[in-house]
Amino acid sequence: MNLAQFVRPVAIATALAVSTLAAQAIDITGAGATFPFPVYSKWADAYKKETGNGLNYQSIGSGAGIKQIQAKTVTFGATDAPLTVADLDKAGLVQWPMVMGAIVMVVNLEGVKSGELVLDGKTVADIYLGKIKTWDDAAIKKLNAKVNLPSAAITVVRRADGSGTTFNFTDYLAKTSPEWAKAPGSGAAVEWPVGVGAKGNEGVAGNVAQTKNSIGYVEYAYAKQNKLTYTALINKAGKTVQPTVATFQAAASNADWEKTPGYRVILTDQPGDASWPITAATFILMYKQPTDKALAAEALKFFAWSFEKGGKMAEDLDFIPMPAPVVKLIKTTWEKNIVTK
Repeated sequence: MNLAQFVRPVAIATALAVSTLAAQAIDITGAGATFPFPVYSKWADAYKKETGNGLNYQSIGSGAGIKQIQAKTVTFGATDAPLTVADLDKAGLVQWPMVMGAIVMVVNLEGVKSGELVLDGKTVADIYLGKIKTWDDAAIKKLNAKVNLPSAAITVVRRADGSGTTFNFTDYLAKTSPEWAKAPGSGAAVEWPVGVGAKGNEGVAGNVAQTKNSIGYVEYAYAKQNKLTYTALINKAGKTVQPTVATFQAAASNADWEKTPGYRVILTDQPGDASWPITAATFILMYKQPTDKALAAEALKFFAWSFEKGGKMAEDLDFIPMPAPVVKLIKTTWEKNIVTK
């Protein structure tokens, strides 16, 4: 065999190997909620190392994520504000919970440590209604007799974008404050009476970190990552609770996923002495009839891998993995509803 005869087969084999690897490497796309971004990023990094396939996830807020999946520009959408069964059916979408977490109140108050300040739903609502304007207001002092509170004005920070975090936060306020329930009410976007708007959990966390005497609401991982001061809350049972995995799990234990159509479970203001009052699930949206079935199949592989191997990674970020019986139920939902072949 001459050199030309030898080189040609090797070149062809190399080209085939490269093209096979390229064919095997698939990047799925998703967009939506900022709430689960820390855990989705961690899962994506680990999944890429193990499989070679990547996840390009845009942390743009639940409202924008819903618009992206409706426009079919991504493989999946992500939202903390679950869609109704009617909206799912109308759009041809399937919805399921991916992981659970919690929303905390964060403050920037000199001399106040995390967990030291105590608030309840009505007081938080009155702050966001603009009724409580200063930190030494009688309502706050009543809950915090031993805390040295400044007479400074409260800077209220809230989301500027359509947000599932806002959906759950305002749902909590509506359940604990009759005045809030009448107006502004609950939703992914509301007419805020007061406050400075910021985009995403990242934006609220950054704004509170930079603004003295401010208050905001963020997913717990953002509070920890940005070393923000979080508050304790008084729950439905009248108990003062701290944001911990145990209190998040206590609230999440009340969820009845099997009997709830579309898995549309809202976990705010749950009963139980140990329940954290602003606990929430975050959801995935995919089409029953995906435009790109191969990408949809790969997305489901990623989600199945995350359920199977991502629990410890989720817990490390203070998220709550979905219980095994619920995961089994979700996988049955995929098999019955999402066409990938």
